[in-house]
Amino acid sequence: MLPKLKNHPFAVQAFFKSSTVLTFAVPKEQLQDLIPECLTLDTFKDKWAFVAVAMVQTTGLRPKGFPKFMGNDFFLIGYRIFVRYTNKKGKNLRGLYIIKSETDKRKMAFIGNIFTHYNYTTTDVNLKTTNDKTEISSQHSNFKIVVNNLEKEAELPLNSPFENWKEARRFAGPLPFTFTYNDATKEVLIIQGVRQNWKPKPIKIEDCSIDFLNTLSLKNHVLANAFVIENIPYYWKKGEIELWK
Repeated sequence: MLPKLKNHPFAVQAFFKSSTVLTFAVPKEQLQDLIPECLTLDTFKDKWAFVAVAMVQTTGLRPKGFPKFMGNDFFLIGYRIFVRYTNKKGKNLRGLYIIKSETDKRKMAFIGNIFTHYNYTTTDVNLKTTNDKTEISSQHSNFKIVVNNLEKEAELPLNSPFENWKEARRFAGPLPFTFTYNDATKEVLIIQGVRQNWKPKPIKIEDCSIDFLNTLSLKNHVLANAFVIENIPYYWKKGEIELWK
């Protein structure tokens, strides 16, 4: 029964108070071995693949349909690779493959590890906001991100492979699907996210140091885009399973 519980057995809803996302372009060969055989990398110009770091302030996270007072507030951190999957109907789905998940609450890690395959760990999260900047950091996970709040119309990061925000927007989400793969049973778990009013705002990153990316031994990777979205109702549908090949 427990393995089945991990397959996202019911819909979940939350309110995204804020989500700060940094997307890094990586030569595609360096990410290929990090994804399962059923997925392919979602690439740009057949050269770049993408790994994103999302830092999300959620409120009211709960099973869909439950009253708001039963929800919980968590800070969630997800490290994801942009991928594609062709389902049994031949439809090409764009989505995410999660390689690491963190949260600031033990309760979220406990519940999340019962009902998902995301392998949550807990960490400290420090959020400081002034008129000039927003800083998100963690001593335990050894990351620090500083956003310039004065830059109202942020340009793309230096050395981004994209020429303009319109081109980058395709890789600014939301990618509607998240995939998990059971290599032993050849089962693909597909979770669809549904959102409203997704309007990413480009932001300027003044400082960025993320230790987990260093553990991947990436080379020649660059910050491709960075954005924030705010005040987004969001829910994840019940997971669906299909056999791959």
